[in-house]
Amino acid sequence: MKHNTICPSRAVMAWRACRHAVALAFVALLLAGCGPRYEPPLAVGTNIWPGYAPLSLANDLGYFKGLPVRLVELGSNTQAMDALRVGNLDLAGLTLDEALTLLQEGVPLKVIWVMNVSAGADAIVARSDIEHMTDLRGRRIGVEQTAVGAYMLQGALEQAGMQVGEVVVVPLSLDEHETAWREQKVDALVTFDPVRQALLNDGARVIFDSRALPGEIVDVLVVRESVLQCCAARVGLLVDGLRRALAYIAQHHGDAMARMAKRTGISAADMAAAFDGMALPDPVANRQLLSGATPGLSSTLHRLADVMQARGLLRKIPDTSALIDGRFTHEANGSTP
Repeated sequence: MKHNTICPSRAVMAWRACRHAVALAFVALLLAGCGPRYEPPLAVGTNIWPGYAPLSLANDLGYFKGLPVRLVELGSNTQAMDALRVGNLDLAGLTLDEALTLLQEGVPLKVIWVMNVSAGADAIVARSDIEHMTDLRGRRIGVEQTAVGAYMLQGALEQAGMQVGEVVVVPLSLDEHETAWREQKVDALVTFDPVRQALLNDGARVIFDSRALPGEIVDVLVVRESVLQCCAARVGLLVDGLRRALAYIAQHHGDAMARMAKRTGISAADMAAAFDGMALPDPVANRQLLSGATPGLSSTLHRLADVMQARGLLRKIPDTSALIDGRFTHEANGSTP
């Protein structure tokens, strides 16, 4: 007697295959949920200003090991501001006036750390035959088209009793400063270290610097609000690495200067000279500046906003009540100093 072989239909075979694929996909999903997730690195943008170098020092010393962080070196703060506007950076080093400019534009930012306060490292340098700001009448002065560049230039002109129309302003990004100087395209530059020191080594002289604007040129670390909403713990670990770098600078000054100098291609002595031209707030000072009912930085913010509006650098004074976020100044968030 013949036995019939029962063959499944194509529809049944297709159903079985589909069910098998769904089961495999479900298992894969479960396994993915149990394993480590991919986290895109925090993109932190800075230019070559030495006051931001503690971030690169923390990275060099391994304080960001295991933390997804990508330090992005930019040609100028203008580039950092543009990247923050469109969300291509998560954090950035900016001057406080630049943070105010972005706040006025509606860019959602928080100031979470004061990196430094300039006390001479920002300057107007001129050729050797120019001794005073008044000697610049009718001559060319290069300046980066940022708030801090305009702020420095206007402050210097006002103190000299001059108007901006009395000089020829040459817009230059930071990475163009040295070339413009060496090619004789400008008679003076509004610049900062390490370019300032390089030009002084080349025979330039300082005719105005940030000591004449005490407490007004402040560099801060800012973060986009959306990053705080998703990744506050990671931002805290980043700040912990920065804390450790500041401690290393205090305890191992010479080695720290040598390590940070590599980032900018200058000598350790020039890096140390740059740090002599700024105050570097430690964690205690940052706590005083950024935390409490009335953070110490608030008065600087209000004074700076008033000055910027008076000089036409702000259309209106923005609401700064929520700009300062002092949550990361209180305790270490994961690493040990």
